[in-house]
This record gives sequence, structure tokens and C-alpha cells, in this order.
Amino acid sequence: MLLQAVQNRNVPLASSASYSRLPRSRSPVVSVAPLKKTAIVCSISQVYGYGTVDYERRPIIQWNAIYKKISLMEKPELGAASVLNQWEKGGRKLTKWELCRVVKELRKYKRPNQALEVYDWMNKRGERFRLSASDAAIQLDLIGKVRGISDAEEFFLSLPDNFKDRRVYGSLLNAYVRAMSREKAEALIDSMRQKGFALHPLPFNVMMTLYMNLREYDKVDAMVFEMKQKDIRLDIYSYNIWLSSCASVDQMEQVFQQMKSDVSINPNWTTFSTMATMYIKMGESEKAEDALRKVEARITGRNRIPYHYLLSLYGSLGNKKELFRVWSVYKSVVPSIPNLGYHALVSSLVRMGDIEGAEKVYEDWLPVKSSYDPRIPNLLMNVYVKNDQLDKAEGLFDHMIEMGGKPSPGTWEILADGHTKKRSITEALACLKEAFSAQGSSNWRPKVLVLSGFFKLCEEESDVTSKETVLELLRQSGHLQDKSYQALIDAEENESEGTDVLVTQLQDDL
Repeated sequence: MLLQAVQNRNVPLASSASYSRLPRSRSPVVSVAPLKKTAIVCSISQVYGYGTVDYERRPIIQWNAIYKKISLMEKPELGAASVLNQWEKGGRKLTKWELCRVVKELRKYKRPNQALEVYDWMNKRGERFRLSASDAAIQLDLIGKVRGISDAEEFFLSLPDNFKDRRVYGSLLNAYVRAMSREKAEALIDSMRQKGFALHPLPFNVMMTLYMNLREYDKVDAMVFEMKQKDIRLDIYSYNIWLSSCASVDQMEQVFQQMKSDVSINPNWTTFSTMATMYIKMGESEKAEDALRKVEARITGRNRIPYHYLLSLYGSLGNKKELFRVWSVYKSVVPSIPNLGYHALVSSLVRMGDIEGAEKVYEDWLPVKSSYDPRIPNLLMNVYVKNDQLDKAEGLFDHMIEMGGKPSPGTWEILADGHTKKRSITEALACLKEAFSAQGSSNWRPKVLVLSGFFKLCEEESDVTSKETVLELLRQSGHLQDKSYQALIDAEENESEGTDVLVTQLQDDL
């Protein structure tokens, strides 16, 4: 078996050169077209599906074929443009609607790079596709995810004033919140208030999400209070976020009663998955399981996402019987389970301590996978490193490369952590360098505990050069502008006795 072979592996990665031999997976650069040539299509809402066109009434055959060709590319580095060019060379002219639908599907399954590549292809054909404000909002959202805040801001500034409506502002706000850029987000929503763009739930929901991530739950309450004062009706997302901010079971159940009394709101599966999550955190296992049964009762059609939550939450409860029951139901309902489904199951088994079971699911996934998703082996590699089995983690890494998988920044970070624990600065540094240059690194935040361990080792070994190298990588990537990282560096340089506590708090915040 594959995992037995990995376990028996005894050839370590000898030096940083062994890492540098591996091909780096960098996403193709997609430039923002000059304003006169910009042509963005697709009137798909940027967040929560507001204003989404009902695409389902159109024929699905052609757009679905295009989507599958892009999502299942054997060489994704060639870009979505290669698929689109080949399609049109066959004499089949692509329409605006078809490309819009492809973009929607790519976004739905978390493929922002490829969605942005489709936009880039369309931008180069400005005579065929026209730009609208809602299109600009979609592309701004994708740019923020793929290239980062600076490029998103540059794109926003390049737009004419008449395009900068509430959708475009909302998209930029969402990008700031995703990047945890609190000051910019708060300044932007103030501007939205002044322009009359904050008269609906969406910007408040986005800000509540930010405060949830910052663990400033009182600010969530403040957003709800402002909405009520301004007679802005809370929507289902507002209530669900509000539920997740509650500090006690009683408070959450009071919010839920308000939600039920709102005649415009029908609690959905997300509502009950949120409540189940909170019940688990508060040690209310029976109430959590009751909420999960309500989640399952509200699944409609072949919606895969609720099953992923069920798998994850039953894993958190440690209920293996229900975990595999849901997995069996899931397999009977949908024709094929996506990578995210396998990720949810492997993650739950790892958290339950069933490493052998997780390895078995990984092996089951290999012959049916739609693509090699590094997040799944990363779960196993991470637990191997935690269990002081770096050799086994490296064996799985080698298998990933053999399978054509592209290591993510998280993959390299796990290896760096393993080498740090083995006190090998050279190997750990080589892995960290790879992490900062790997595909997806622009949206990756290095774990503070991993950096802390590496810096501590450098200090113990008096290796100032290696520490400065990583600090420079953090500067170049913009992470030192993050107060979490700056506080870590300051604490270490001051040799504060409270560094361990600080780092733990920072890690909880990431």
C-alpha cells in the first residue's frame, strides 16, 4: 500500500538543493488591462449571491464542457486561455453568457486563479465584451483573492467614477476584510455611509465577519444595533453571523428566537450548522447533535456543501458512527464527491486520532480525485510532523510530486516546521523560501508559531543570517505590516518573558 511505502521511507531530503530541484508552481501573471481596453463580462453578484442571474434556466451542455476542461486541465500552468483558444479554433464561438457561467462555477468551487484567467482572456477581446459595474465588482473580488490588496486597489482607482457603485465598493470592502485590514475596512465603510452605499445588509455583514475574525464580538453587536437604528432589515447572513458571536448558550438561543420571529427570515441549514458549532464550543453535545439533524433535514437536491459541514462537525464531536453514516449518505446522493468532501472526512479522522483511517480515505481518494489537491495530503503531513515522523511526511511529499501535485505554501511550511523540530536550519530555511514563492503565496499567512520556532532555533544557534533572510521575506510579502507579526518580532528581540503567551494568542488569531 502507498502509505506503507511512505512509512518505510528512510531517505531524507538531503539538502536545500533537493528542494530547489522541484518545479515551482507559480500562477500565470494576469495583468489588469488599461481602462480603454478593459472588457469585463458577467453580471454575477460578488458576495452571498446578491442579484445573481438565474443561469440555471439556460442550456448547460456547452458551458459545463468548457468548465470541466478548465478545471480538469492536466497542465493548469498553461492557463484557461489555452482551453478557450482551442475551443474557438474548433469553430465554436464562445458567448458572453457561457463565459459568465464558467466564471460563476469556477468561483463556486474556489478556483479564483482560473476565473481571473477567463476574465483576462475576455479583456483582450474588448470588441466582443462590454464592461459593467457589476462585472468590475466581480473582477475586483478575484484580483483581491489572487494578487492581493495592492492590485485590487489599483484596479479600483482605474475605474471611472460612474462605475464605483455600491457593488464595487462592497467588493473592495470584502477584499480588505479578507486581508484582515481593519483600518482600511473601517475607513471604506465610513465612505460608503457618506455616499449612501451602506443602506443594505451586505456591508454590515462583511464588517461583522471582520470583527468575528478579530474576536471583537462587541463590535458585532454594535453593527446589529446600527442596522436596527437605521431600519436596515437583517438578512439570513446577518442573523447567522450574530448567532456565531454569542458568548453563551442563552444569548445564542435568544438571538435565534428573534430570528424565528422575523417573518422575512427562514432559518436555513447554515443557521443550524452555526448553532451546532457554537454548541460544540460550549460543551453542549446533545444540542449540537440535534442541530446537526436539522442541518441534514434541510439539504436540498445535490447540494454538497452541507455534507462537508456535517462531516467536519461530527468529527469535532468525535462521533465516528455518524461521521461514516453521513459519508455513506453523501456518496449515495451525489454522482461524484469533490476534493473538499474527502478533505472534510480526512480532517475529521485526523482530529479524532484515527490516522490509519485517514490514510485509508486518502488512498481511496487517489483513483477518483478530480485533481491532486495538496490540502488533503497536507493534513496527513501535518500530523506526521506533530508526531515526530518527518521522514514519513517527506515520503508523502515525494509521492505528491510523483503524482503531479503542486506543493502549496502550507505544504512547505509543514516541512519547515518538521526540520525546525529536527534543528536543521538549512533545510527549514529552504522550505520557507519555497513557501514564499509557491502558487497561492500572495494569500498565504505564515503561522506565527512556525516562525517563532524557527527564530528561536536561529537564536540558539547564533544564526543571524537565516533569521534575517526570513524577516526579509516577510517584509517583501508585506506581512510585517501585520501587527501580529510585528508584535512577535518585537517580543523576541526584547526577549520578553511573555513571548510564549503572546505567540499563543497570536496563533489563535490567525
